[in-house]
Amino acid sequence: MSLLAIGVLTLSGCGSDSETVQDDVTVLDAWVHSGRQSEREAISEQVARFNAAHPNARIQLTLIPEGAYNGQVQAAALAGDLPDLLEFDAAFVYNYVWQGQLIPIRDLLAQATYRNLIPSIIEQGTYDDKFWTVGMYDSGLALFGRRSALEAVDASIPDHPSEAWSVQRFDAILHELAARDEDGRVMDLKLNYRGEWYTYAFMPALVSAGGGLIARPDNDTAQGVLDSEASIGAMRWFQRWVKEQQRVDANVDDNAFVSGRVALSWVGHWEYERYRGAHGEDLVLLPLPDFGDGSRTGQGSWSWGITKHCSKPAVAAQFIDFLLQDRQVLEMTRANGAVPATHSAIKKSERYAADGPLRIYVTQLTEGFAVPRPRTPAYPVMTSIYQNAFNDIIDGADAQRALQRAADKITQDIRDNQGYPNVAEREVGEDG
Repeated sequence: MSLLAIGVLTLSGCGSDSETVQDDVTVLDAWVHSGRQSEREAISEQVARFNAAHPNARIQLTLIPEGAYNGQVQAAALAGDLPDLLEFDAAFVYNYVWQGQLIPIRDLLAQATYRNLIPSIIEQGTYDDKFWTVGMYDSGLALFGRRSALEAVDASIPDHPSEAWSVQRFDAILHELAARDEDGRVMDLKLNYRGEWYTYAFMPALVSAGGGLIARPDNDTAQGVLDSEASIGAMRWFQRWVKEQQRVDANVDDNAFVSGRVALSWVGHWEYERYRGAHGEDLVLLPLPDFGDGSRTGQGSWSWGITKHCSKPAVAAQFIDFLLQDRQVLEMTRANGAVPATHSAIKKSERYAADGPLRIYVTQLTEGFAVPRPRTPAYPVMTSIYQNAFNDIIDGADAQRALQRAADKITQDIRDNQGYPNVAEREVGEDG
């Protein structure tokens, strides 16, 4: 299959194939998503540095356009043509584990490397009691606000997720802000984004209300969870803000907050530089509102795993250990603005250290406020179904009916796949 024929750049110090050993040099192929130019430059320089420092190992790096990445990786998996090392959006890793495409990496990594990881990275990479994948960074999700606008309506500024506004107080603040605004649209939910954003950004609100997408930890049904009164209640708040009260800017130009049209933006760490440039010292970071069971936030990152096709897993793990050293982690997080994945790198980060402007993100990830997307092979189907339900609800559909339909569809997919048994369980079943 010519999987990488379009828009793919391969960076390599030699022209050998994957899984080869030439003149005592182990050559491994690694695929990564082609993100921002700064990210591409960072990973390319890091691969070159690793290769220079390890004369008996060589990493061949292939950059694949982000928009086509998951599709190309899935096609390669089905064809049995995956590389040795693979980067992927961690929310989809469980599907690759279920397919039997990856190997556990806990015992391959240096003990010091594993102990240095922040809790959310460990939780994200763990499935079926094994550790499969590890990221160089995690994400931050919260509210950016303009301090002056909030102070004008006497809104307190919470400094910790435990002090987050209740959803009722949040609703009142939106009302007070709207009374001072020309069109009454005072919040940005990044509705100009599409796809998986809706699950990442708004699923934590369901959990904050006491609901969620699926029954955890068994992940065997969405019924009674996604269509629970708690989840329905949370979604009705979004319907109220978007459809009924029209408090949300459609943000078709992606400049609602930068231009000052809105006072609040529900978004992630990647907007910090742009927002800081627009509002300077007036910019403030706030935890997401508490829908009844405590403030919750999303988390997740691109992460590294080792495929079953890798002939030298120890060398592949050595490369991952290298990427998780402070120098590499800090280079990458300076390039993409994300939260460093290790305790030691966080302490050295200007943005995320104890007195850094984005410290709330670290607090959320290390103190139990972050909610990983469901760790199940059903997630690709689940997120698509939820996205459709979310759009229907903010467009005015009955929240209870929309979530009941979504819960039924998700649960049916799980049943159709016999509960997505792990590899060992499938092998037992096939043997009778």
